[in-house]
Amino acid sequence: MHVIDFVIFLVFTLGVVVFGCSFFKKGSSADEFTSASHSIPGWVVGMSIFATYVSSISYIGYPGKAFASNWNAFAFSLSIPIASYFAAKYFVPFYRHGGSVSAYTFLEERFGAWARIYASACYLLTQIARMGSILYLLAVPMYILMGWNLHAVIILTSIAVIIYSMMGGLRAVIWADAIQGMILIGGALLCLVILMFSMPGGPMQSFELAIHSTEGNKFSLGAFTSDLTTSTFWVCLVYGVFINLQNYGIDQNYVQRYHAAKNDKEAKFSALFGGYLIIPVSALFFLIGTTLYSYYAAGVAYLPDEITQKPDYVFPYFIVNSLPIGLRGLLIASIFAAGMSTVSTSVTSAATIILADYFKPFFRGAVERNNLMVLRISSVVVGVLGAVVALAMLSVESIIDAWWTLSSIFSGGMLGLFLLGCVRRRISCVAAFIGCVVGVMVIAWISLADMWQLPGVHLHSYLAIVLGTSTIFIVGFLLSLLLFRK
Repeated sequence: MHVIDFVIFLVFTLGVVVFGCSFFKKGSSADEFTSASHSIPGWVVGMSIFATYVSSISYIGYPGKAFASNWNAFAFSLSIPIASYFAAKYFVPFYRHGGSVSAYTFLEERFGAWARIYASACYLLTQIARMGSILYLLAVPMYILMGWNLHAVIILTSIAVIIYSMMGGLRAVIWADAIQGMILIGGALLCLVILMFSMPGGPMQSFELAIHSTEGNKFSLGAFTSDLTTSTFWVCLVYGVFINLQNYGIDQNYVQRYHAAKNDKEAKFSALFGGYLIIPVSALFFLIGTTLYSYYAAGVAYLPDEITQKPDYVFPYFIVNSLPIGLRGLLIASIFAAGMSTVSTSVTSAATIILADYFKPFFRGAVERNNLMVLRISSVVVGVLGAVVALAMLSVESIIDAWWTLSSIFSGGMLGLFLLGCVRRRISCVAAFIGCVVGVMVIAWISLADMWQLPGVHLHSYLAIVLGTSTIFIVGFLLSLLLFRK
């Protein structure tokens, strides 16, 4: 790595940490830490939502997926407008007038404390898995660039993110996210332009080679069949609808941002702006992956076999070996921007959940100073757990597949319980509990059968959250209707 690239990367990374720490205030409060005192402009919140969603999982995982196969995973992104529309119309006003910064207080009001604890525990597990995936993908470019130890990069990055998240709270996270999101888009666009204009036959050659590749059309969105055992277009799309409704509807990362906006109008705009911006940027990352395939297929540069077998390494390898000095450092900085923004968000939101759903209910008389201390200690604990998961992921082949599988399992059908709570008819808490138990059993059956190839009917692991959510809602609703009429 040239010294200029290293300086650009180092200045940016340290700059983000210093910028985040600059929001530290001695007289800060828990409300300032968790919701930025409801004072952030809508466009900044929207950029933060975008940057949180488009993490290094997207920055490295999407190009790796498109390089190795096709655009099948893009079907997931096509479901986002549905979720962002519902968020602006229903979720934003619901949470902003709900009186609690936690997304799961509503579940306790409808079904009791068990529902809040169940949903918040599933959320915490999901965020720790997400942080682990992202920290791993942050370490990969530095390993390829300079041979730095993956373990050391993961640990040092975790420390940097924890410091500014712990000191600056949500205000620091949102403003840092907005800046990182802009750098992320700019870096990706520059990379695509260089890739396409490096082709011997001009930019159109990248499309021709991708369409007529030996593996088939690289732009294919997947099979349009009714097969539920493979990752068809419909499986990815339905999975995306459920996951994104869950993200925008009951994910604490998003709920806190709704609270941080200045008013309801700004909050609604942020949900739509952040959601719709994800579509073209996701397409940009998939196009980078497809163009990388054409770039190496045309013989513009040599790609070692060990890199080919690890699709997540292809984009970082291109950055290291094919980009000019200066731009290389900017691209590495933008990958770090994508990852750091998401990890910092997960740290802050998880700490908020620990305070709101575990500390406050049991220590109602705690003073403001104790609440702030719990938030900061929780930030450190969650950050450390995320680093541990990242270290455990070093042997994973495709980070996109690993993350989507873990997300589907740990989400635990929270959306089904939330939808039960939104039904106008009063749902029995016993019926909701039974529905949750049955739903979790369905999720476990689908996940384990797919993972261990158990005998019987096999469904793709992405469908775990789809059927788990549906089971919780249907079982809970029918039991309440038939057995608990009083």
